[in-house]
Amino acid sequence: MAQQYDQISDRLAEFIAGQHVFFVGTAARDGRVNVSPKGLDSLRVLGPNRVVWLNGTGSGNETAAHLLDVNRMTLMFCSFERQPLVLRLYGTAAEIQPDQPEWGNLIGLFPTMLGARQIFDVTVDLVQTSCGYGVPLMEYVDERPLMRQWAEKKGPDGLAAYHRDKNTTSIDGFPTGLRA
Repeated sequence: MAQQYDQISDRLAEFIAGQHVFFVGTAARDGRVNVSPKGLDSLRVLGPNRVVWLNGTGSGNETAAHLLDVNRMTLMFCSFERQPLVLRLYGTAAEIQPDQPEWGNLIGLFPTMLGARQIFDVTVDLVQTSCGYGVPLMEYVDERPLMRQWAEKKGPDGLAAYHRDKNTTSIDGFPTGLRA
């Protein structure tokens, strides 16, 4: 049975810190709903109602485009390795890009990520847990090195060009606000 809370407890923050993958869900008023998997040690719980996550270069930039239209976000965590649990964090988010002062205050929380594109600062207004009985039991092996290798091969100029070419509009044609 689902349980709802108004903040992230210490126990749930510990659960989040132990997850290797999480999922981000966003949607604009029109167009497609986006659900995206994230990993690479890119999320931090900063308080009972605040989470930040570092977003790397991707094939699209749907999250940013959706937030410009409707500022809401859901983060979902599933326990694949231990006792079953699904945790959802509902809230709103602010996008922070590398040219903003807040970037300098937050980027040090994360390991270096070549191609880091944004930090999303999430204000959580609802926390929900559910059983997770239907989530498969799986074993974590390791992070894939492919994103880092791809970014190294592109280099700074190649990443900037990729951002301009692939990350300034969503698949529905909405602007993402990315300053490439």
